[in-house]
Amino acid sequence: MYFVFVAPAILLAMWAQYRLRSTFALAQQQPAPMSGAAAARYVLDSAGLTDVGIEQVPGELSDHYDPREKVLRLSQNVYGAHSLAAVGVAAHEAGHAIQDARRYAPLVIRNLAVPMANFGSSICWVLLMLGFVMQAPKLMLLGIILFGGVVLFQIINLPVEFDASARAKAELVNLGVIQPNQRVYVDKMLNAAALTYVAATLESVLILLYYVMQFM
Repeated sequence: MYFVFVAPAILLAMWAQYRLRSTFALAQQQPAPMSGAAAARYVLDSAGLTDVGIEQVPGELSDHYDPREKVLRLSQNVYGAHSLAAVGVAAHEAGHAIQDARRYAPLVIRNLAVPMANFGSSICWVLLMLGFVMQAPKLMLLGIILFGGVVLFQIINLPVEFDASARAKAELVNLGVIQPNQRVYVDKMLNAAALTYVAATLESVLILLYYVMQFM
């Protein structure tokens, strides 16, 4: 029954990962006038964020913005690559830095929820399993509440990611980093990336509903 519940989300997640990798590979083949790091620097400087740093980190699609250190961390395939994939991903992460500087409300809420989400994700499964095995409704209910906090965090994160992608698409064209006819490659890649977040959130929602039904 558990797998029947979550199967639609798992299939969507598999499709989303396939779409992300295929669209990223396609965008990698399209040249860009500057590297991912240079594009991120251009977007940040144009927004007045000259104090935000840019670093290269190992891994594939490991790109992220660290709001505590005020640093964009770009993977090797993005940092030095002169491709539409690189500038698209870099501009997306720069979008998060702009959100942080502008105090974008969903991002502020998401950052405040990070400690709760980290704590909940680390202990909720233990409480849920113990609740099942020991037939302890209170433990199971506590696990459901903590996992519900994780799901809430994921839901809050969706508009943050969507907005960062929208900012990236607009800035790349407005600043002349890419031509309007090249935007289709960036759009497809960032839309596929957004779909992975939607799939992960849907999976968590379905899992939460499953455990709620088991508890009831």
